[in-house]
Amino acid sequence: MPQTSAINRQILLESRPVGAPTQANFRMVETPVPTVQAGQMLLRNRWMSLDPYMRGRMSDAKSYADPVPVGGVMTCGTVSEVVSSELEGFEPGDLVMCFASGWQDYTLSDGSMVFRLDRNMPEPSQALGVLGMPGFTGYMGLTDIGQPKVGETVVVGAATGPVGTVVGQVAKILGCHVVGVAGGAEKCEYAVKELGFDACIDHKDPALAEKLAAACPKGIDVYFENVGGKVFDAVMPLLNAHARVPLCGLIAQYNATSLPDGPDRLSQLMRLILSQRIRMQGFIIFDNYGHCFPEFLKTMTPWVAEGKVRVKEDRVEGLENAPEAFIGLLEGQNFGKLVVKIAD
Repeated sequence: MPQTSAINRQILLESRPVGAPTQANFRMVETPVPTVQAGQMLLRNRWMSLDPYMRGRMSDAKSYADPVPVGGVMTCGTVSEVVSSELEGFEPGDLVMCFASGWQDYTLSDGSMVFRLDRNMPEPSQALGVLGMPGFTGYMGLTDIGQPKVGETVVVGAATGPVGTVVGQVAKILGCHVVGVAGGAEKCEYAVKELGFDACIDHKDPALAEKLAAACPKGIDVYFENVGGKVFDAVMPLLNAHARVPLCGLIAQYNATSLPDGPDRLSQLMRLILSQRIRMQGFIIFDNYGHCFPEFLKTMTPWVAEGKVRVKEDRVEGLENAPEAFIGLLEGQNFGKLVVKIAD
């Protein structure tokens, strides 16, 4: 069923997943389109973003943000059109990016976490990727925590994802030797030939550690961590003295129900951090850097327009297909920033 002006389709969290999410963890319902009250505006969602952090919101484990309640609407960012407004500063027809929306056709908003976009923006969905939360995450984590210097080696996992592509391309702009890690030959070829990385290693390759070492003959100065697992295992021995490790995600571990097999290597990691004087810092992009978003857009928007930073999207049609697409995202099936087109 396509989007209508009378019904608000919503995808709810039906149950909390154990391990990898399944279709049974989601349920679509139909509700009336909400009515605007004073101090609110009604948004018609046109594009929605699917991101790995949403797996954490499906869990009730302690985290940096409250979980989605069972029976609640799944959370996401959207590119939306203002339908009606009782909120100063927003008018019907405005195009906005809303970071506090949901997997649904319509959202009531009080203006919190909403940014106005150019109504004539040629590719509005980019506001959910390279010009949105993922791009912002990559840019700030690299430049503020990573602080790369000309000639240094920067390595990034999930290199063809929306965060990794920004990290790698910005690092090249800043004069670094850039090595990506991605899943499959096609993604690795794209990272090198289209994005300009110096090398990209397939994390499915049994010789991952050896090939990563060969691609980083001077060691690693900045490792942008958004994967964890075996990728970080391969990176650890190559970290140079005073290396910096911005940490924004651990997608390889999101569906885990127990610790990985093998010895506990926490003491080895702690010793490495101490002896190599490594800076490893986790961050939540809007908690730590929300005030920097206008600065980020001022820098990134012309880079995208000029082709200095290239963009690849994986587009899915239809709100009803969001659960399947999200499940595939956690398995690495997407190629580029995953977005769902809800309506024209």
